[in-house]
Amino acid sequence: MPQLNRRNLLAGAAATGVLAASVSVRASDLVASDVDLTGKSILITGCSSGFGRLAAEDFARKGAKVFATMRNLPRPEADELMALAAEEELDLHVIEIDVLSDEMVVQGVARAEEINGGGIDILVNNAGIGLSSPVEVQDMAATQLIFDTNVFGCHRMARAVLPGMRTKGSGQIFQISSQLGRVIVPNAGHYSATKFALEAMSEQLAYELVPHNIDVTIIEPGGYPTKVWVNRNILTRELKARADEVHTSGYPQAVARMGEEDGSGRTADPMDVPNAMAQIIAMPPGTRPLRREVHPGAKPQIAINKVSAEVQVGWLGQSGYGPWIKAVHNV
Repeated sequence: MPQLNRRNLLAGAAATGVLAASVSVRASDLVASDVDLTGKSILITGCSSGFGRLAAEDFARKGAKVFATMRNLPRPEADELMALAAEEELDLHVIEIDVLSDEMVVQGVARAEEINGGGIDILVNNAGIGLSSPVEVQDMAATQLIFDTNVFGCHRMARAVLPGMRTKGSGQIFQISSQLGRVIVPNAGHYSATKFALEAMSEQLAYELVPHNIDVTIIEPGGYPTKVWVNRNILTRELKARADEVHTSGYPQAVARMGEEDGSGRTADPMDVPNAMAQIIAMPPGTRPLRREVHPGAKPQIAINKVSAEVQVGWLGQSGYGPWIKAVHNV
C-alpha cells in the first residue's frame, strides 16, 4: 500500500475540533470568479441542465479542460454546449454517458482520458433524479431506478476514474448530495434513502483514498430552482399513474400532490454550487472539507455533520484507521 501522504501530518496539529469538515457557507462566500482552473481536467455527469450545465460552462471559462457528459445524444443541450465551446474557444468536450450503463461509463471515461492524455483530475458526480411519494407507494421499479441513478451511478463513475487518479497520485471527487442526505422530509420517496447511502459510501471512500492523495467532498445543496423539479414531476406522475390503489388509499392527500411540485418560491442562485466547488478545488490538496453545506438559507444538516465528524474521530481516531480518519476530518 502507498505511504500515507502529508495529510497525516495534520493529525497532530489540533487536539480538538472537527469544524473544518462541516463548514457553513454563506451566500456572500460563494464567489469564485478569481479561481484559476487552468491545467485541471474535470469530468462532470448530468450536464444537460442545472448544476452540471452551469459547472461545465463556468469551469471551462476558468481555464479547465471540461468533459461535459450527458445521456441520450444527440440532443439540443449537447449542441448548445458545443456551440458555446466553439464560440468562446473553450476546452470543453461533450461525451455521452448514461450512468445507468456499466459499458457507457467505462467507454465514456476512457474517451475522456484519451483526450486528456491520462487520468482525470476531478470527477463531479452530479447526475441524479428525484421521485416524490410516500415510501409505501414507491414501487420497486421506481426504487430500483432512483438507487441505480443516485447511488450505483456514482459508484460506477468513481470506479471508472480511480485507476487513472491513482496512477497520477492525486485527484478530487465531488459527490452532489443534498440536505436530504442528512435530514428527512416525509413523502419524498426514497430520495433521502439514496442520498444517505451516497453520503456513507462517499465518506468511506474518502478514508480509503487518503493513501492515494485523492480527496472526496460531499456537496449538500438546499433547494434551488433547477430543472430537477420538472424531471421529478415526470417520474412521479408516471409512478402515480401505475400505483396500486391498495397502497395509495392510505395517503390520499400526499398522493394528490404527487407530480405537482414546481420548485416555485426558490430563488437561490444555482451558481452557488459551482462556486463552492471551484473554491474547494483551489484549496491545497489534503485540506479540503469532507462535506460542504451550500445554500443561503437554512442548513439543518450542519449540526449532524459536526456530531458525525466528532463521533468518527472519537471512535476511530486512535485506531489503526486513525491517520485516515484524522486526515479526512482535518484534525
